[in-house]
Amino acid sequence: MIKICRGRDGNGAKRIVFSLPADDPPGRVSVVGSFNNWRPGQHHLQPHTTGRRSTAVEVAAGVAVQFRYLAENGYWFDDPDDPDVLDRVDDPSA
Repeated sequence: MIKICRGRDGNGAKRIVFSLPADDPPGRVSVVGSFNNWRPGQHHLQPHTTGRRSTAVEVAAGVAVQFRYLAENGYWFDDPDDPDVLDRVDDPSA
């Protein structure tokens, strides 16, 4: 699940929260994308008591965002819930 909201600075940036179930896929997962120069391990999803794990990134207004998840053993995958969610990142109403 991905949630997009206003950034903390009030400058038009967007805060993107990436969230997955705590155990699917098993092991450590990071979100890798254009916001971190496609470097694995910079944004690990952290477990929460809600049974989910998540991380957040903030991107400047108007910046295109692309990403994939990277799990252990080199397993790359797309967001299972909403493959078109990032089409809304540049939507000023989001």
